[in-house]
Amino acid sequence: MFMFRPSLRTASSSKLALPRTLTSLAAPARPLLRTAASMGPAKSQAQRLGMLMAKSQPWAKPATGSQFLRRCYSAEAAQEENSTPSLTVEDMMPVENIRNIAIIAHVDHGKTSLVDKLLTQSGEALGSTRVMDSNTLEKERGITILSKVTSVTYTTSDSKVMKVNIVDTPGHADFGGEVERILSMVDGVALIVDASEGPMTQTKFVLNKALALGLRPLVVLNKVDRPTSRVDEVDGLLLDLFGSLGATDEQMEYPIVYASAKEGWATRSMDEPRENMKPLFDLIVDHVPFPKVDRSDVFKMLVTQIDSNPYLGKCFLGKIAGGTLKIGDKMQALSPDGKQTESGRVTKIFVRRGLEMIPVTEAGAGDIVTVTGVANATVNSTLCDLTVTEPLPSNPIDPPTIAMKFAVNDSPYAGEEGRNLTSNMIRERLMKEAETNVALQVIESENKEAFEVRGRGELQLGVLIETMRREGFELSVSPPRVVFKEEKGQRLEPIEEVTIDVGNQYTGTIIEKLSKRKAEMKSFDENGDKTRIVFECPTRGLLGYSAEFKNDTSGDGTLNHTFLGYSPFKGGLERTRKGSLVAMGTVGSATSYALNLIEPRGKLFIRPGEKVYAGMVIGESSRTGDLEVNPTRAKQVTNIRTVAKDENIVLRPPVEMSLESMISYIAEDEVLEITQSSLRIRKRELDASKRRQNLRNNRD
Repeated sequence: MFMFRPSLRTASSSKLALPRTLTSLAAPARPLLRTAASMGPAKSQAQRLGMLMAKSQPWAKPATGSQFLRRCYSAEAAQEENSTPSLTVEDMMPVENIRNIAIIAHVDHGKTSLVDKLLTQSGEALGSTRVMDSNTLEKERGITILSKVTSVTYTTSDSKVMKVNIVDTPGHADFGGEVERILSMVDGVALIVDASEGPMTQTKFVLNKALALGLRPLVVLNKVDRPTSRVDEVDGLLLDLFGSLGATDEQMEYPIVYASAKEGWATRSMDEPRENMKPLFDLIVDHVPFPKVDRSDVFKMLVTQIDSNPYLGKCFLGKIAGGTLKIGDKMQALSPDGKQTESGRVTKIFVRRGLEMIPVTEAGAGDIVTVTGVANATVNSTLCDLTVTEPLPSNPIDPPTIAMKFAVNDSPYAGEEGRNLTSNMIRERLMKEAETNVALQVIESENKEAFEVRGRGELQLGVLIETMRREGFELSVSPPRVVFKEEKGQRLEPIEEVTIDVGNQYTGTIIEKLSKRKAEMKSFDENGDKTRIVFECPTRGLLGYSAEFKNDTSGDGTLNHTFLGYSPFKGGLERTRKGSLVAMGTVGSATSYALNLIEPRGKLFIRPGEKVYAGMVIGESSRTGDLEVNPTRAKQVTNIRTVAKDENIVLRPPVEMSLESMISYIAEDEVLEITQSSLRIRKRELDASKRRQNLRNNRD
């Protein structure tokens, strides 16, 4: 078995670097190897070795060292180099030996840590923890944002080699579209549940989607080694949850594994030895069915995810639903409505092995692969043989619930801190995002200068804004608003199920605040010094509440919510935010002297020396209504001497807000200015006289 893949570094060296495995297999032929390594261009040799190595599979019969040498340095190998090597259907992993499973759970219940241990104990060298969270924002925030696929091989007790394709999914409700999208690609799910917290809002959401597709979940009770774990109680809650979601008798008979993903062990009962993840691997092999596909059929694959490669272009990920696919085969892309968008030839096929993408020359139905060769396909498109006329069905996605307007930055500092400034650049980036993220919708305004972006929540749109910001975009975004819909002449609004875990001393404040936001309490459960409260609240009632919730609970509480459905409009909400401290005067830098005079009037958002301009919000007023102040005012300098010393100005630290906090904070007449190095809240209309005129017109 040969696992060598020549890298660009190897191909660019003056001599071909041969793998250690190769030299150990052909010890008597080392002189010949050294001679061969010094002959011919290194690039052509690397290409030849790469094509020959691509044919090897972990379940194929390995070649001896002398056989490999004859293949590398014979006349037949030269002919093979000019032709495309291929695998036969018999050489592929049998469909019966493939398992496709998704790891689903609520946020912070241990999905990614569990996948780490599965990879480690299958022989993969990771080098760090949470390796599946490879995105920069994922590493910074400690959450999973994008669904990712990995693959491991597992040898059962009867020496059968199994290939397990594992999909790690996000746990946050705002990224629920990622979970809905990949469920069509798997044949089973592993539901991870924290043995202390029990089923949460996102647990209910992802389980409901899996049950609706007829998947049979297996349950992993994680963190059972914690002293606060409630194994028996959580088991009963899960049984009630399955029943309330309408699970079939077959789905109700779910197996349970008790695990500690952090420590790297799983058992079928609490009394068994705690050694490794083998019980979980065995349960996946026994419980998850193999793909029900036909490799003798024509090629069909539903695109589930799109990646970009600077050398290969768009790469389309999905599970092959029928037939086989070889490099050079003709294929077409069908839109969800059955129209052909493009046709071409397959240029590359990749399969996952651990953290790597391994190129192969042929793949068969049942496996999860990445394919290149067309450019205009999108998520939910069908890649298929030219004879296919009907697209594969795709899973429906829940509609977006909030919207924000993206527009060009027109502040006095526009163009100073970014490089992507125009509306065309913003439009192109948003349309590109909408192609890969099915939970987002982008609607252009009539003048083509602004774009309404709809998504699942403030966090999802905040991640998009932060990504664009790091790419060098400058833009202004409006405060989020709820997406209403009309049905039979009635106005409907989205409703969220809110689960709050707080200390007993905070329950009164939480109930009072959410009642003012039109929330209805559904359950109230005390457990020691903690209380779990479940509400049904309009989405607009939750906008801007997260920061207020942290203040009310002193950071000692958790709030989770997920989309529940639509219900009739519940009426207006009370305004809870105070007025703003709005800068007036000229463009300049804030001075300590001016901020010292402004500080008694409210909370400041800026420090001395920061850039300000007229219409920029520099703080929150202590009263209702906006207050105009001059933060650039400097102390008068005269030539009159005085015996009195200047006072040493000491300002309180300004209020620092994250991007998501600012999105939640801004008022209806304000926008958030986004640049690569700054975040500024400003009035939509910078001119103070026009703002007053608009206010009078609204009153009239």
